[in-house]
Amino acid sequence: MAIKMRVLCDSKKGKINTLATMIQHEYDLPINALDKIPPAYSCDKERVVILMLSLKGEPDNYLRLFCQEMTKARAQNTALIIDGTEAAAKAIKAILKEAGTNVIDEVLYIKGGFALFKSVTEEEKEQVRAFCKRVVENLQ
Repeated sequence: MAIKMRVLCDSKKGKINTLATMIQHEYDLPINALDKIPPAYSCDKERVVILMLSLKGEPDNYLRLFCQEMTKARAQNTALIIDGTEAAAKAIKAILKEAGTNVIDEVLYIKGGFALFKSVTEEEKEQVRAFCKRVVENLQ
């Protein structure tokens, strides 16, 4: 199933990046569909952008500015996979909603672990696969 999707990461944790690569392969996305924040190529008419973020407290300025630019023209929908707190996720959701993109209500919370720790359990992989499947099936 071809879908115009991007997976963007803001994390120094290996596990987050491993999971992002897994999503890219699962949906057979092009190489430039997986990037860091801010991405090398701006989002343009994406059906869905999955943001994978490690958040502690207030979001950094560059992340806040990026999220403020996520209009409907850039991304119809955004979904969040968060290594962090519910309060931090709510702050990002509020910024995204104000920008105009549809923010998927469900947020997937994962434990990112240590920066160099890249291994992911089958349970974690399945959790991310199921989340992405729900997101794609329920797109506006």
